[in-house]
Amino acid sequence: MGITKTEIFTDQQNQVATFAKAFGHPARVAILQHLFKINACICGDLVEEIGLAQPTISQHLKELKNLGLIKGNIEGTSICYCIHQENWTAMKTVMNQFLNQDLENKSNCC
Repeated sequence: MGITKTEIFTDQQNQVATFAKAFGHPARVAILQHLFKINACICGDLVEEIGLAQPTISQHLKELKNLGLIKGNIEGTSICYCIHQENWTAMKTVMNQFLNQDLENKSNCC
């Protein structure tokens, strides 16, 4: 497998790509939506809610946690997840700057 050469890109470009990965699979989008909807930590009801196998849900939760968009607390034998508010706000700032750049640079191209 080739080297990704992320070091040749700006911090903002790497951040946008990292955050975009969170939205790159509909299961992760569904998990995030569910976490916002219930506005609380959840432990085990995602399998029923999303409709995927537990190992698949766990993999998506791990990815979202690695991206920093959710956080987990150990409660007994399970881990309860919720939105990481500070990181979510930071992600929105980075993504808004990226997505709104066309509004700042109006041109008559094409």
